[in-house]
Amino acid sequence: MAAAVQIISKSKLEKCEKNSNSDDNLNCTTKIVVNMAVPSGSSGGEASIVAELVEVEENSTTKMQTLRIPPIITVNKSAAFALYQLSYIRDVPYKPEEYYIRTRKCEPDASSNVVKICERLRDEEGHIIEKTQPICCPCGPQRRMPSSCGNFFDKLTKGKANTAHCVRFPGEWFHVFGIGRQTLEFSIRIQVKSGNKVSEVIVGPENKTVTSQDKFLRVNLIGDFVGYTSIPSFENFYLVVPRRGGPGQPQELGRNISMWMLLERVRFTLDGFECNKIGVSYEAFNQQPNFCSSPYWSCLHNQLWNYWEADLNRLSRNQTPLYGLEGQFERINQHPNAGGYSFSIGITEVLNTNLVIELSANDVEYVYQRSPGKILSVSIPTFEALTQFGVATITTKNTGDVEASYSLTFNCSKDVTLMEEQFLIMKPNEITNRSFKIYPNTDQASKYLCAAILKDSDYSEVDRAECQFTTMATVLDNGTQGMPFQPPENDIGFFDSIEHMWTKLWTSFVDFVTGKSCKNALVSLTSSATYNMYA
Repeated sequence: MAAAVQIISKSKLEKCEKNSNSDDNLNCTTKIVVNMAVPSGSSGGEASIVAELVEVEENSTTKMQTLRIPPIITVNKSAAFALYQLSYIRDVPYKPEEYYIRTRKCEPDASSNVVKICERLRDEEGHIIEKTQPICCPCGPQRRMPSSCGNFFDKLTKGKANTAHCVRFPGEWFHVFGIGRQTLEFSIRIQVKSGNKVSEVIVGPENKTVTSQDKFLRVNLIGDFVGYTSIPSFENFYLVVPRRGGPGQPQELGRNISMWMLLERVRFTLDGFECNKIGVSYEAFNQQPNFCSSPYWSCLHNQLWNYWEADLNRLSRNQTPLYGLEGQFERINQHPNAGGYSFSIGITEVLNTNLVIELSANDVEYVYQRSPGKILSVSIPTFEALTQFGVATITTKNTGDVEASYSLTFNCSKDVTLMEEQFLIMKPNEITNRSFKIYPNTDQASKYLCAAILKDSDYSEVDRAECQFTTMATVLDNGTQGMPFQPPENDIGFFDSIEHMWTKLWTSFVDFVTGKSCKNALVSLTSSATYNMYA
């Protein structure tokens, strides 16, 4: 995205001061200092600007000096990010599930033939994992899982009916990270081209002052004019991301950003001993009071899958998610330094960054000569108002004997957008054309008076040319409607034709006398613009 640069102060020519304790000194006796504001792109994205350094102010004389070869300054500002440090905490299951088996021989140490999936679990070495045994509940209608106890004959021959309950963690697991304080991250690359020489540096919040290798360019990042207000703090949140590979600290967070969630710390149990929190363990499930009379799935509410489905429900109603990062933030984890120990989000505020650019002025040539000049002509071709812009072409000439610098301005009366001053260098007797774009601000019939002013290197006016042009009110036309040709009601006779011709001659003579022309000491020209707009 290209943006407009804002020069905060005039470019100044100053003496170079060398510090014996610093390696960042420029190789110069004089330097050019430019103070500028660098804006961010849309929504805090990337931005680039290009500026041409045309003239500088000398401190000793406060006079402006024109550079013979203007240096071109290119500034590229990266997108702004908030970078957060992460600390790995543990892995948690996405969706703990309770299973039950109807049986008549439930025991904590029963085999899979009796309790099936609720059989005690073993680790890789065959050791029994504690608290993974089934919980046996008697039959009856008011139990955890209501079931029939059967008749007396069934109890006598098969044993009393009961149910085996257990918790298991099938499916996905997620990494849980604590989030530290954030840092502001962006970079600004500054390139200066002066003749055939190109110098470049990169600055940022952590590297604010940098000097180029050729000692020609030094840049100091002063800071932002207004502090960022939209950088969120996540110190009371945990970040959860899908687990990739085995358990433990990951080397990277992966790219499945659609499943990343930010949840308050109070929603987690880090030791697993609390029910109805993320990270619930076998022990919390088995030791809950009144287990057999509690509702089915008690202790397993408020898990990751509940929050994820709540977000999906909000998205289906075109609402912003509450927990997922996507939909709440931009440019998630796109910072180059984001990895297994940090993550980033884009900053959407558009703020200006203050840069001070210093250039060695030892080899810079200036144009000091003064020379008279002349505006030879001003022309404004006809253009359609509001649908296009007009172009004023001004022809100037150096009428002196030496090469010199000039400035040219073209200003019009009200309802015309202001035009930027232009700088030029002309050799003796050289003729140069410069163009200015004209943007009228109204579609009403009006008369405009404009003035082209040519100034020499001391900003003294050497010539002026005035021009006036008129516009007609904008005509809204919906196009040809197929109306047949209508002949005039009355024929025009011979004397009527003579009268009509005389009226046109008289109108032209009045326009010439009243000054509807661009005037110059040597040249007089007529310029008019008539506008019609067709819808």
